[in-house]
Amino acid sequence: MQDKTDSNWPRFVRTPEAARLLDLSPRTLEKFRCDGTGPIYHKLGGRVVYALADLHAWVEACARQSTSGSASSKPAPRSPASGHTAAAAR
Repeated sequence: MQDKTDSNWPRFVRTPEAARLLDLSPRTLEKFRCDGTGPIYHKLGGRVVYALADLHAWVEACARQSTSGSASSKPAPRSPASGHTAAAAR
């Protein structure tokens, strides 16, 4: 069995601690689990746990630059004449 102090071993937190780290309520994380919209979680026995790396990855995946897209998406090209995005002109 792998030693828990091994640096490659993930650190797990339970729902209340994950909610505190994310500044959410535990109930919100429960709803996200049902909807499939929250961070990746693991079931160990009857316990729900979150790896800290999965919480960080979920936060990064939720990054946005505007209400219309993610931080990693390219902005729509602007029309030189109107200054509006090409998508808005359609």
